[in-house]
Amino acid sequence: QVQLVESGGGLVQPGGSLKLSCTATGTIFSIFQMAWYRQGPGKQRELVASMTKSGTTNYADSVQGRFTIARDNTKKTVHLQMNNLKPEDTAVYICNADGVIVGSSSWGDEYEYWGQGTQVTVSS
Repeated sequence: QVQLVESGGGLVQPGGSLKLSCTATGTIFSIFQMAWYRQGPGKQRELVASMTKSGTTNYADSVQGRFTIARDNTKKTVHLQMNNLKPEDTAVYICNADGVIVGSSSWGDEYEYWGQGTQVTVSS
């Protein structure tokens, strides 16, 4: 059974930094894309940043230049380094893994998984 285990959320002052981590556990052959989404109070879920297995990244305009996504394919882990945090970054941050080939070979089925989310609060 595949699970996404997140860590690193918390309370930080404006201008501060946090690093989120997410590890996919279970029998996994490969993961095409790992990403972070967020959902603020009263807002829809939005993509924050994503990275494919080959290293192609995509960032929301609102975080470009402040957030950096990185992944370790061997460890099936994705990190989100968040710098210069603003109150509007307050949200539940949710890890996503898409194109997950489950099993021990490339012939396995592909699935998408979501983490449970970790709270990030930016406030003075």
